[in-house]
Amino acid sequence: MPVRSMGSEKQWVYKAGGQSLRRYLYWLAGIVVFLASFRVISEATMWPFVWDAPAQMFDFLSRMFPPDTRYMNRVLPALWDTINLAIFGTLVAALISIPLSVLAAKNTTPNALVRLATLAILVTSRSVTSLIWALLLVQIVGPGLFAGMLAIAIRGVGMISKIFYETIEEINVEPIEAIKATGASTAQVFLYGYVPQLLPAFVGVTVYRWEINIRESTIIGIVGGGGIGFLLNSAINRLRWDQVIVVLIVILITVFLAEWVSAKARSFVA
Repeated sequence: MPVRSMGSEKQWVYKAGGQSLRRYLYWLAGIVVFLASFRVISEATMWPFVWDAPAQMFDFLSRMFPPDTRYMNRVLPALWDTINLAIFGTLVAALISIPLSVLAAKNTTPNALVRLATLAILVTSRSVTSLIWALLLVQIVGPGLFAGMLAIAIRGVGMISKIFYETIEEINVEPIEAIKATGASTAQVFLYGYVPQLLPAFVGVTVYRWEINIRESTIIGIVGGGGIGFLLNSAINRLRWDQVIVVLIVILITVFLAEWVSAKARSFVA
């Protein structure tokens, strides 16, 4: 019979035999799944390489220093491309998300078929990462910044639209009804009833998505999306670890600054 702590006292809680048996079976099933998974991973792992990992890591670090600071002449322009990827990708995603959010919300789109089709688009957008979208788009529009921007935008549509249409569904209808009672036009109802309630959430989620896109745009360059990721991949392929560390430091500083800007912007609109 288990004991439940109640402050400084202990209380006996009765559990039937069936409940205890189910709990033990759940634990047993979990242990079996864990052991089976570990066996599969272990058989597919080259353990000599794992044991040699500390020596390889030390070798990498020794080759990274001193950093090749002259490489900054190429890193900074590529960083600017990466920031533009995140900005324009987020902007395109935000603009597309506005009509999609309206179509996905129950209180603005009563047609179930339209909502279902819109939700399918949003789920598809969220289910595929930006890296995969970039791989596909590079084959369609060719390598470069445009493919990277489209990948960032398509991925961002799913997240921004989901949060925004949920905000639309939870909107307070009382101010809207009050504005309608004054005889206001549809445009006035939207401007004074919907926008003040939706704007902070929309700006907040868009800025947050921009912060995420800064991180993602540093990676999609590896598959041909342009930006600083392309330089990172090039340096790795050439085994120029002194240049790799320069790119990694710049990416780290950029991500920290993006998080700081995002936090300040979201606190301002909150």
